[in-house]
Amino acid sequence: MKNLFIIVIILITFFSCKSPEARVPVSVKSGSFLKESAERNKKLNALEEKKIQSIMQNNPEHDYIASENGFWYFYTSKVEADTLQPQFGDIIDFDFNVSNLEGSEIYASENKTYVMDKEELFTGLREGLKLMKPTESVTFIFPSQIAYGYYGDDNKIGTNVPLICEVTLNTIIENND
Repeated sequence: MKNLFIIVIILITFFSCKSPEARVPVSVKSGSFLKESAERNKKLNALEEKKIQSIMQNNPEHDYIASENGFWYFYTSKVEADTLQPQFGDIIDFDFNVSNLEGSEIYASENKTYVMDKEELFTGLREGLKLMKPTESVTFIFPSQIAYGYYGDDNKIGTNVPLICEVTLNTIIENND
């Protein structure tokens, strides 16, 4: 009887052990939100580009240049000499106006001192300043995704607003570090 009891316990122990099974997830995320967001952004970008192309076609007197960073610009005042351009850490002084694509002024002429790539400045303007030389004036057209994007500036620039910025680079003080 004692042997039978031990055999039963061994058999129960042997047959009761099995490998763990994965549980079925409670909910499955499909990623549809990201797909919908991407589609919405593609439509927004296409609409903004259409408006920007219309502005450029309606102003043939300006020689618009497409940048590698996704914005367009033309020179109001161009320096032909091969001079200094802003580099990382340089201190630059510039004046700028900001308006929407309809031409309504958002910020009147402001003067700003900026340490290149070390301070906050929206992507489009930061990249645009790198193309400029002292005393040049350039008008930039920035799609919203490289301007203030979805959040705006929490002041006068709202959600997804493409911008026109007229910029004059006054001076560059080179970083000697």
